[in-house]
Amino acid sequence: MSFLLQQALIDPSAATKMHPRQQGALISQARNSRLLASLAVVLKDSGNMETLPEKMRRHLRSALVIHAKQKMDLNYETDRIRSILRSADENLLLLKGGAYIQAELPVGKGRLITDIDILVSRKNIENVERTLKAAGWEGSQIDDYDDHYYRRWGHEIPPLISHRRGTTLDVHHNILPPTAGPNVDACLLLKDAIEIAPGIFTLSWRDMVIHSATHLFHEGEFHHGLRDLWDLDRMLRDFPDRDPHFWNELLERAERLQLQVSLFHGLNYTHKVFGTPLPAGLLREARDRAQNVAKPIVDFLYLRAFRPDHPDSRLLFTGPALFLLYVRSHYLRMPIYLLLPHLTRKLWKRCFQDDSGAPLGLDNKTGKTANQ
Repeated sequence: MSFLLQQALIDPSAATKMHPRQQGALISQARNSRLLASLAVVLKDSGNMETLPEKMRRHLRSALVIHAKQKMDLNYETDRIRSILRSADENLLLLKGGAYIQAELPVGKGRLITDIDILVSRKNIENVERTLKAAGWEGSQIDDYDDHYYRRWGHEIPPLISHRRGTTLDVHHNILPPTAGPNVDACLLLKDAIEIAPGIFTLSWRDMVIHSATHLFHEGEFHHGLRDLWDLDRMLRDFPDRDPHFWNELLERAERLQLQVSLFHGLNYTHKVFGTPLPAGLLREARDRAQNVAKPIVDFLYLRAFRPDHPDSRLLFTGPALFLLYVRSHYLRMPIYLLLPHLTRKLWKRCFQDDSGAPLGLDNKTGKTANQ
């Protein structure tokens, strides 16, 4: 069952044919999904923007202004972080939204971000943290338990914050925690990184897709789930044109990184939700490599998660589905003997303690605790 935002992203002309009430709901769905600027880009590039009502265009233009401001801020921060990391003998390797925008990829057009994510080598993580703090980045306000969790069981250090500029920096040394099932060799990711500007790197196109799918399908909260799925659709339509060997090597790469299950889910649900074109037989081969993880209950859960949090698009039992996916994400990230006490502590903290001092994002205040 389709929804308004899905229809407009796939066929921009559909937005011009909607009833005014539906157009208002479309804007709300896009805003709630953090896809308003992306929708604006799709409508503008397709020539449909100017045929929309002025009230609707104002929302879309405002989203583009926010995106342009974020891009300027990202350029500034990237230049500063690159200089700092150079003194720590480390390259700047951007992940996720920051990478898409700085590499000027189609997936980065209209992409909104809340923080900057980077990947550094595990052996140099302590030196990188010291160097960043000496340059003015400060540790986030988290308790001792969360700090210990990040450093003992996480794949990143606690978020660093520039209070002066309101920016949050997430410094990763891997793309999954060491307690997760897949044993990802981050050295493979660093080895194949692409230099997009002097001293600025991103993952390779294949690794970028695999990381996006891995991040999405190990997540427990889906506020940005549809946006992240849209990221995958944009990349899967773009990268094969850049690399003639892209499809032939994608599945092999995911298997080498032990991330074939996440990649299958990414391919499967971008195809289901956005109609992403895939080579004949690729989805079947991806499913076989992932050992046939396509089950009705999985579809039931994810096809509810990949919808805007809006009354006009939510399906029956969406709440229970999101809760089960939240539990699943924690199960994927750590064994039971760690999971049960960790969830118990998080529940106690949520119910009985004031969780203040949240780190700042590029565009809003975003609270983070360990394993979120």
